[in-house]
Amino acid sequence: MGRKSSMATAAVFVVLASTLTTYASTTYTVGDSIGWQVPTSNSNLYDDWADNKTFVVEDDLLFKFITGEHDVAEVTEPGYDACTNTDTISIDNKGPVKITLKRTGDHYFICTYPGHCPAGQKLKVQVRSETGDTTPGVLSPPRNVASSLVVTISLVFVSIATFVLLC
Repeated sequence: MGRKSSMATAAVFVVLASTLTTYASTTYTVGDSIGWQVPTSNSNLYDDWADNKTFVVEDDLLFKFITGEHDVAEVTEPGYDACTNTDTISIDNKGPVKITLKRTGDHYFICTYPGHCPAGQKLKVQVRSETGDTTPGVLSPPRNVASSLVVTISLVFVSIATFVLLC
């Protein structure tokens, strides 16, 4: 009986370990060591930077810039394309700025200082959910240990109940 009980306990722990998933957001420094400034040689600098990254809901973008020299505005796609802030979603002018990506889909950022956006100080990022869905406007549940803990605790109770019924 003892060996059977030990094997059942081990099986429960294996199941629990395989289902436990913790999530942690990632903070991306926009432009890496260059930060958020007017590109000097590559006007596609920020789009190139974003191309090799996968952004998901709850990730953070850290825009490092000197207050009074730059700002960061989240704008609509037409605002991004035309480098105008007439359709501004948000604007921050005190650097550095950390922006949490709260929804899936495309996000557009520009510097509103004259000449900066047309010179390439703009960024487009595509944000996915945990599962890779990019449907615009879909809110994903926050990535945190608490949401995983609820699932894990539920599985523990189900596993214990199953174990008790089988023994």
